[in-house]
Amino acid sequence: MLTFTITAVREVIARGIADAKANGGFRDPHFGLSADSRKPGLWLVGDHGVYLCSNGELANGAKPLVAYAEECDPRSSDDWFEVKRQTFGGDDGVDFLDAEGLEALIAASPGCTHLGIAFLQDSMQLYVIERD
Repeated sequence: MLTFTITAVREVIARGIADAKANGGFRDPHFGLSADSRKPGLWLVGDHGVYLCSNGELANGAKPLVAYAEECDPRSSDDWFEVKRQTFGGDDGVDFLDAEGLEALIAASPGCTHLGIAFLQDSMQLYVIERD
């Protein structure tokens, strides 16, 4: 399981929406293969660590906002590669997470502090967690 603070999730979504408004829409991580992902949301990326990435179009030279999983941040964990391999898998990849669905999940648990993502054999399970 990987966790992200709710604050970070909302910041990444908001940044994607702001970038989309300023720069003409949302990016498609699959280069035209998935028109469904051209809407507010975020990307769950497994690469050098595992992180959430904003999906709005970017101005030339701009970088998207990213938020690393607490357990898989190469800037603060020497074990990040093993954690990535055990959760996201050994290959790099991108999964789109719809903002509307995430906001509904968060709103259903007003005291939640973290988004949890469990990686199962053929799927991912998203849920919210309340930590002190």
